[in-house]
Amino acid sequence: MTMAELSSNLLYVAFVAYLIATFVFGGAVRGNKEGSFKSEGRWGKVAFIVTLIGFLSHLGYFITRWAATGHAPLSNMFEFTTAFGMTLVGGFIVLYLLYKTPVLGMIVLPVALLIIAFASMFPSEVSPLIPALQTNWLAIHVSTVVIAEGILAISAGAGLVYLLKVVDMNKKSKQRFWLEAIMYSLVVVMGFVIASSYFSLTGYQADFTYVNKDGNESSITYNMPPLVGMNEYTSLTEGAMEPFFETPAIINASKITTVLWSFFVGTILYWLIRLVARRRIAAIFKPFVKNVSLQLMDEINYRAVIIGFPLFTLGALIFAMIWAQIAWSRFWGWDPKEVWALITWLFYAAYLHLRLGKGWHGEKSAWLGVVGFAIIMFNLVAVNLIIAGLHSYA
Repeated sequence: MTMAELSSNLLYVAFVAYLIATFVFGGAVRGNKEGSFKSEGRWGKVAFIVTLIGFLSHLGYFITRWAATGHAPLSNMFEFTTAFGMTLVGGFIVLYLLYKTPVLGMIVLPVALLIIAFASMFPSEVSPLIPALQTNWLAIHVSTVVIAEGILAISAGAGLVYLLKVVDMNKKSKQRFWLEAIMYSLVVVMGFVIASSYFSLTGYQADFTYVNKDGNESSITYNMPPLVGMNEYTSLTEGAMEPFFETPAIINASKITTVLWSFFVGTILYWLIRLVARRRIAAIFKPFVKNVSLQLMDEINYRAVIIGFPLFTLGALIFAMIWAQIAWSRFWGWDPKEVWALITWLFYAAYLHLRLGKGWHGEKSAWLGVVGFAIIMFNLVAVNLIIAGLHSYA
C-alpha cells in the first residue's frame, strides 16, 4: 500500500468515526430528558472517544499525505478543505475537554462531515506543486489560516446551539427565517455532494471553447450539465446541453454551474426533509438543546473568537502579505481572495468591538458568530471556485 492510498484510507476512517460520534452525541443529549446530565456524561464520553479516534485518523491522513506529496498538504481545495475539517474537530476536542459539551459535538461534527464530503468532490490525486507554491510560506501562511478558521467555526457552532434554543420556531419572526436559512444552506452543501457524486459516477464531461478577457480562445470543461456558458462559447462535445446564460470571462462558468446544481438538488432535498418531518429543520433540533446552558454557549462563542482572531490576523494578513511581497513584489493587490480575507478580518474586529464596547452578548453575539462562519464559507466556496484571481490555483 502506497502512502497516498494509506492517506485516503485514514481519511475514510475519520469520516466514519465522526459519523458514528455524531449519532452517539445526539443520543447522549436526547437521552437527557430530566436535565440530570448523567446520560450526557456516560454516552458523551463514548462519543468523545470515537471522535478522538477519528481525529487521530484524520491527523494520520494529514501526515501520510504530507509524506506522499513531499510538501504540506494545503495546496489545493481538496487538501485545504480536509485540513479545515480537521482543525474544526481539533478545536472541538479542546473545548470538550474544558467544558464537557456533548451538544456542541452534535452540531460541530455534522459540519465537519459536510466539509470533508465537500472536499471529496475535488481531485485528490497527488501532484507536484506549481512554482508559485514551492516555498515554505505555503505551510506557514495556509496552516495558520486553516487553524484560525477551524477555531472561528467553533464560535459559529456555539452560536447556532444558542439560537436553536432561544428562537421560537412556532412564532413568525426574522430570527426564525434566518435560522432556517442557515439550516437550508447546510442542506445545499449536501446537495452539492449528491449532485457531484452522481455526475462523477456517470462520468459526465462536456468541453467548450470561449473567448477570454484577453480576447484569446480558451477551453473549459464541465463536470455537470452546463447551465451557464462562458463568453462566446462553442461546444466541443457532441450532444452537450446548451447553457442558458453567458457570463463575463472573469467568472468561471463551470464552477457557477456546479453551484447552481447544488442549490437545485439541495432545495429539493430540503423540501423532502420538510415534507417527511412536517416541520422546519431548525425545529427538528429543538428537543436536543432544551437543557443547554446559554451562558456556557455564549462563553464558548466568545472564547473561540478571541483565540481565532489573532491567529487569523497573523496568517491571513501578516504572513499573507509577506508571501505576496516575495511572490508578486507587492504586499497588497486587491485580488478577490485578499479582499475577502480583509472583509473577514474586519468582521471579526467588529464582533469584538460590539461585544466588548457595546455589550453585544447572548443572542446578538450568537448571530455574529454564525454570520462570521458564513463569510468564511463564502470565501472558501464562492471566491475560490467562481471568481478568477491570482489564487485560482487553489
